[in-house]
Amino acid sequence: MAAALLLAILPVVWTCVPQKADYVMVSCFPNAIIANVPECPYGWEMEQLSLGGVCATGVHSSGYYRFIIPDLTPKNHSYCGTQSEYIPGKDARYIFFNWVVSNDTSLTLRNQPVNYTFSCVYRAIYLVNNAVFSQRVATVYVSNGTLGSFMSQLSMGVFTNAKFLYAKEAPYVIDTSEIGSEVFIGVEAKGLSGRFRVVIENCWATPTPYSTDRRRWSLIINSCPSDDTVNIFENAKDSRSTFKFNSFRFRGQEKASTVWLHCEVHVCDGERLVCQLSSCPAGRLASKTEPRGGILTTEFYVKADGSSSTAHIIGASRPLLLLILITTSRYAYTTNQ
Repeated sequence: MAAALLLAILPVVWTCVPQKADYVMVSCFPNAIIANVPECPYGWEMEQLSLGGVCATGVHSSGYYRFIIPDLTPKNHSYCGTQSEYIPGKDARYIFFNWVVSNDTSLTLRNQPVNYTFSCVYRAIYLVNNAVFSQRVATVYVSNGTLGSFMSQLSMGVFTNAKFLYAKEAPYVIDTSEIGSEVFIGVEAKGLSGRFRVVIENCWATPTPYSTDRRRWSLIINSCPSDDTVNIFENAKDSRSTFKFNSFRFRGQEKASTVWLHCEVHVCDGERLVCQLSSCPAGRLASKTEPRGGILTTEFYVKADGSSSTAHIIGASRPLLLLILITTSRYAYTTNQ
């Protein structure tokens, strides 16, 4: 009895600093769904939270516990308890549901239980036709809480010049005679709360639509230019990040070809975290092969014009570009119950 009384009056020893985490940030990317819960929500450690109540797959990432659903193709609809629903009709859609919940098997509960339920909606035609969803647009949603509630469309586009005032229309085509010319890329969020920043972590090009293709040419690595042919104008400062690079094509694709530009991006809370990298090392950086965040992809088309020029060919130098921009939007809904 005395031991029980002593235990009851002992102060709770926290291994992490509890915070009132009444919101979750969800990013609905074409290739993945990412849920970010502020670290130590109501005193829960990362190991005590699970995706779908079954997978303790969280990783600590700059002030958040990050949970990722890495594959949205039909074979993995049930990843870590993920549920999906197909809604038929003229504008058919897929809805993916999951949740991050607290799991405590101890006899007594010391923390308020948490249940962050979220969902992402995608237009079904892109899954059926391409086995992936629209490539260049993602939706970031923050549930109502201390940050308020908002939904932002995160997209990547090609612009006419370094002022980034006018986006080029799709399809974006480069003649082989223009290879080596400057290409201006912008990743921006519409309707994003002022405290959040768009951060480009890595960008690379591949000769196939697959971001995991080992045949790749890196442009941005860990938020730094890979070499002096890439110029980052703004990154992690506000709702838009911009850069330029010299167009190129892959060796062995002397005629018409397609190149895919992939950028790993995320949204950073500028009031809670330091979003900008302090400095970049000199010289060419080592390529990073395993992305941790969501990926946006832009498709470019290089058109042969009869020229025999072989300048800026990857393997000797750089790759090339076409852009069939597929436009769609995604929606996410999140709650903390």
